Amino acid sequence: MSMFFGNITIDWNLAAKSFTPILMGGLKYTIPLAIASFIIGLVIAFTMAMCRLSSIKLLQWIARIYISIIRGTPLLVQLSIVYFGLPELGINISPVNGAIIALSLNVGGYAAEVIRASILSVPKGQWEAGYTIGMGYFQTLRRVIIPQAMRVSIPPLSNTFISLVKDTSLASTITVTELFRRAQEITATSYNFLLLYSEAAFIYWIFCFILSIIQNIIEERLDRYVAK
Repeated sequence: MSMFFGNITIDWNLAAKSFTPILMGGLKYTIPLAIASFIIGLVIAFTMAMCRLSSIKLLQWIARIYISIIRGTPLLVQLSIVYFGLPELGINISPVNGAIIALSLNVGGYAAEVIRASILSVPKGQWEAGYTIGMGYFQTLRRVIIPQAMRVSIPPLSNTFISLVKDTSLASTITVTELFRRAQEITATSYNFLLLYSEAAFIYWIFCFILSIIQNIIEERLDRYVAK
C-alpha cells in the first residue's frame, strides 16, 4: 500500500518489511558496539584522567596530547586511520574491531575530562578525611572520592553514551552492518531514501529515548543513595 503527499510516495509495505532488518542491525551491532566501546573507553578515560591529575609532568603531557588529538580530529577520520591506515603498517583489523578501537579511543578522549572534572569537584577535605583515618591515596580515591565523583559524572557520561549510540552510524563507512548500514543496503535496491532513512532515524530516536529513561532512573537512585 502506498500513500501520496505531493511528489512524495510512502510505501507502507516497504516500511513494514524493512523495519525488522534495520532494527536487528541496531540490536545486533549498534547497541553491542556502543556498549563495548563505552566500557573500554571508560577504562582509557579513567587512566588519562589520573595521568592529568598526576604530579608527574610526563604523564600529564601524554594525557594532554592524547586528549587534544582525539578532541581535535573528526571521529570519521579516526575510524579511517584505524581501519584503512593501520593495514599499511601490517596491522589488519576486522571492521567490527576497527570500529570498537576507534570509538573507544574517541570516548576515552572526551570522557577523560569529565572524569577529571568530577574528581576535582569533590572537596579537598574529603581527601584529608581519608588520610586522617589511615587510608592511603588509592584507598581514599576508591572508597571516598570515586563514589562522590560518580554522582557528578553520571549525567555527562550518560550523554556521552547516548551520543556514542548515534556515532556508531559512522561505522557504516567501514562496512559494519549496523543500523544505518542496513538502511543503506535496503535503500540501494528500493531507492526510497526518505522513507528508509527516516525509519532509521526513528529507531535511533527510540534507542536514545529508552537510554534517557534509564539515565533518569540511575540519577534518581544515586540521589537517594547520596541523601542517606
